[in-house]
Amino acid sequence: MLTTLLVSALLSQASAKPHAYTVQDQVALRRLLAFKVSPDGSRIAYTLRTTDLEANKGLIDLWLINADGSNPRQLTSDPGPDSDPTFSPDGKSIFFLSARGGSSQVWKLSLEGGEPTQVTKSPIDIDSYTMSRDGSMIAFAAETFVDCDTLDCTKKRLDEQAKSKASGRLYDSLFVRHWDTWKDGRRAHLFVTKTSGGTIVDVTKKLAADAPPKPFGGSEEFTFTADGKSIVFTARDVGRTEAWSTDLDLFVTPVDGSKAPTKLTTTNRATDTQPVFSPDGTQLAYLAMSRPGYEADKLRVIVRDWAKGTERSLTDAWDRSAGSLVWAKDGKTLYVTSDDVGQVALFGIDVASGQATRLFNQGSVSSVDASSGKLIFALDSLLSPSDLMSLPLDGKGNATQLTKVNADLLAGVKLGQPEQFSFTGANGDTVYGYLVKPADFDAKKKYPLAFLVHGGPQGSFGNHWHYRWNPQAYAGHGYVAVMIDFHGSTGYGQKFTDAINGDWGGKPLEDLQKGFAAALSKYPFIDKDRACALGASYGGFMINWMAGNWNEPWKCFVNHDGNLDETMAYYDTEELWFPEWEHGGTPWENKAGYAKHNPVDHVAKWKVPTLVVHGGKDFRVVDTQGLSTFTVLQRRGIPSRFLYFPDENHWVLKPANSVLWHETVLGWLDQWTKK
Repeated sequence: MLTTLLVSALLSQASAKPHAYTVQDQVALRRLLAFKVSPDGSRIAYTLRTTDLEANKGLIDLWLINADGSNPRQLTSDPGPDSDPTFSPDGKSIFFLSARGGSSQVWKLSLEGGEPTQVTKSPIDIDSYTMSRDGSMIAFAAETFVDCDTLDCTKKRLDEQAKSKASGRLYDSLFVRHWDTWKDGRRAHLFVTKTSGGTIVDVTKKLAADAPPKPFGGSEEFTFTADGKSIVFTARDVGRTEAWSTDLDLFVTPVDGSKAPTKLTTTNRATDTQPVFSPDGTQLAYLAMSRPGYEADKLRVIVRDWAKGTERSLTDAWDRSAGSLVWAKDGKTLYVTSDDVGQVALFGIDVASGQATRLFNQGSVSSVDASSGKLIFALDSLLSPSDLMSLPLDGKGNATQLTKVNADLLAGVKLGQPEQFSFTGANGDTVYGYLVKPADFDAKKKYPLAFLVHGGPQGSFGNHWHYRWNPQAYAGHGYVAVMIDFHGSTGYGQKFTDAINGDWGGKPLEDLQKGFAAALSKYPFIDKDRACALGASYGGFMINWMAGNWNEPWKCFVNHDGNLDETMAYYDTEELWFPEWEHGGTPWENKAGYAKHNPVDHVAKWKVPTLVVHGGKDFRVVDTQGLSTFTVLQRRGIPSRFLYFPDENHWVLKPANSVLWHETVLGWLDQWTKK
């Protein structure tokens, strides 16, 4: 827990004006999360996360604003999170998820006055929920033991486990742990109950799979049919192959639990996900990949005639991968987000022809709503955290900003100006990057460089406001920040994304080298003799790869959660489909695939001072990979430090840890780039 003195110091620094952007600003910023538009389109409910520095956590509350952006007001202020707002069909109440009663349940707040009332009374925590169109039923996800017939059975068993002096767990299959959690035998199941109360029915009873899928699946993975008689949901029901299968399927099951779930996507062995019904309920849209085992395959938009069961793929000819799916009110258009040349753009897909039209591409769009006759969406960029925006359905005209949730906190705060650039990279392809100038930029001066390498590897370091790897944190500290979207990045066509498969240290390294040279040539204010490179996840792997294969220009490295040994990383990770696809099979089937670009084979050439960072709850890239990297550095006598977070996963999430991370990383860069 932060001391009162430190809390006061952080708040003071975050509010001081004017000043260049700092990590204190970053942890103090409010974060606009999920939102919902009222049935009549007149109001928008949204969740806002603020930081409780004393408690070292985020607080999430409900807010309400008029659709024109006027009269924002806070609705809840409970110490626990109040999240996932949903309007009642008449628009007079908001349902939401809250732990205010000691357990995570669905609550209801009348907008006409009064205190929230508890709606669900599940004996165990509810993780996510959705409502039927008429508001009479709630479907929710909760973790239950598969062999339990009731939620009370699960609660009783959990209580017995808590009292037991024995701590051992016995496993019969993989996924003994996933992301940051050890498995205890429970599965995420879906339950249905009436909004008015009564019996709770497990509609996925005996299903030996998580619905929604772990670790990040939520309410976007299950929905009521228009008549409220059934639930369509996503699950990976593949038995013992779960740890190496990407075969997510759509299922349908009656809300009364009278029949076992029926699989809808019987022919596709790759991912099927995010089902959403058209306004009239006659069509089901969802996203689907084509290649089993590949988590970064193109997501196509599929439309299924609900009565006939026939399906059409709308976007085979569109060389982008669709994100969130939203129907237009008339059912003629689907609105999707997609990575698009350094942006996350908003597109309209004509349901009849499959024609994609770019509607907005100035930053990163998320959480789109089209139910009110306008497009309402959240937007962030390299210059701004997320706010709500409004845009005509055809995308014509200017977008209108509805919220300004950080206007006071960022008033007078100096941000570095971003600029996108391009160059000729590997294979003669055009490769894009971003540069962010120092906040206190003077064209007559030279500045040190923070060269940031994104993770994924199928991701993008684009026009997006990040709370962990934000270029503004470096720009505010006097650095030029440069990010390259190397081969393997998303938003440049599927062929470009696929180019990294089996070539982790090849074309991506060439792009980074050529991008570095292009930035030096284009921007004379970069001091090439004071450059450090930083990366996390795949970016951390790349830092280790660069250490043995491109170490001359660098004054220092920062490796966060990066692999040292790709062969061993296969054996100690959890989602085996990832290395099996990227390296062409298992290590015993294709030893050469893992050895082709393996940093551990080049440690004899290491010489660059390196800061290593790792989380103890990171089960994707296990902490022994970071410790092994530090062992090499120390044993070879290379200046190095090891920052270890026992309570963090693949990311650094706690406010105090974020401050420590940034201060340590920036201090490391300063140590090696000062003249």
